Amino acid sequence: MVPCDEAQYNCELAHRNIASGGKAKSALSLARVSFMSNQRQQKPTLTGQRFKTRKRDEKEKFDPSQFQESIVQGLNQTGTDLEAVAKFLDASGAKLDYRRYAETLFDILVAGGMLAPGGTLSDDVTCTEFCLFKAQEDMETMQAYAQVFHKLIRRYKYLEKGFEEEIKKLLLFLKGFTESERNKLAMLTGILLASGSLSASILNSLFNENLVKEGVSACFAVKLFKSWLSEKDINSVAASLRKVGMDNRLMELFPANKRSCEHFSKYFTDAGLKELSDFARNQQSLGARKELQKELQDQMSRGDSIKDIIAYLREEISRNNISEQAMIGLIWSSVMSSVEWNKKEELVTEQAIKHLKQYSPLLNAFTSRGLSELTLLLKIQEYCYDNIHFMKAFQKIVVLLYRADVLSEEAILKWYNEAHLAKGKSVFLEQMKKFVEWLKNAEEGRNVICSAVVCQFFIFGRLQRFLSSALTSAVFSFSFFPPRVRV
Repeated sequence: MVPCDEAQYNCELAHRNIASGGKAKSALSLARVSFMSNQRQQKPTLTGQRFKTRKRDEKEKFDPSQFQESIVQGLNQTGTDLEAVAKFLDASGAKLDYRRYAETLFDILVAGGMLAPGGTLSDDVTCTEFCLFKAQEDMETMQAYAQVFHKLIRRYKYLEKGFEEEIKKLLLFLKGFTESERNKLAMLTGILLASGSLSASILNSLFNENLVKEGVSACFAVKLFKSWLSEKDINSVAASLRKVGMDNRLMELFPANKRSCEHFSKYFTDAGLKELSDFARNQQSLGARKELQKELQDQMSRGDSIKDIIAYLREEISRNNISEQAMIGLIWSSVMSSVEWNKKEELVTEQAIKHLKQYSPLLNAFTSRGLSELTLLLKIQEYCYDNIHFMKAFQKIVVLLYRADVLSEEAILKWYNEAHLAKGKSVFLEQMKKFVEWLKNAEEGRNVICSAVVCQFFIFGRLQRFLSSALTSAVFSFSFFPPRVRV
């Protein structure tokens, strides 16, 4: 191996040869070969190198026990003063990792310490007496605790998801809690549902098979809904349940052999929740109506006779206790959805008249009352407003149904004068103006005829009574004369 100094020496020697006119080419080549050979022979030294991990990338060891000690110590210092508890939790969020230990935090606030599977407290850690389960069982105290959770979640928004998961877990642990602890948790959950701090989707945990079988779910639901309804009305509760698809699942709080509307209604009515039982009954009725409407549409698509359809619907009315007003609305929706309508406005009116003429006997069979007729008129108005191609067809549809004895003039006049909807009001009233005037004139004409007839009957009756009285008097007077005089 040629040292680096030797290579440099050869280069200098070559340049000297060039200057002196020697064998320049061979000397320069020798220098280049020596230098390149020296470069190829040098290799990097392979030694280990340690990279320092950035502070932000360092993973802290998961240690919930240390976190618990900090929270428990703070709660023991604040005691029963929930305002002080809320301030302590607010300040501790800057020092402690709430995001990582959210489950531990909520376990402590609810039960006093970390919960083991099944709902029992862990034995190897310190607990606090200042928690939800150790508080007084009354609405005022539960509302104060609800404010603590509400403030905490509002301050640290990332805890919202963790709190919902915690409540779902606690509901699955209900069997491991005492009756008093269940009642407190139910009251707190109802208040938080009413305030919007929790989603009604957490109720899905109550449908757990074991909880349902032992009656824990139904008992818990009574307390929960009482608390919820003390804060909000049934319409608000229904909207929250409907939003997450729970409105049709309340029957699942009971075992399969008790899953009936009658049992549900009796259970919750006896518990003082009649409005909830009425809501569940209405929901079941809505479910039955949906099935009924589907079957009705199938019958129409099959081309079943109107007579058979009427018989089927009458049977369903008696079976499911459906009112005639509800039935006529259902029939109207089914009739109008059983055909594909023309997109052209000038053609859809003619198509609608032809279609409704076919089903007018069906509509007539379920408009035996004035309220049913008015319901049908409102359904027609709503449909024509929602489907812009039918805006000009409203008057012709009403006239057709009037001539088919489906709608009476009394119902039409009542709708026109006071009972119409706000949807498309000006357009539809203008369309009906001439027809309503004709109805009023026809009614006045009939009243005049009726008055004349009554007057004639009155005059004729008085004349008849006069003649009868005169004849009776004549016969009576004639009887006083002797027989010979009578002749």
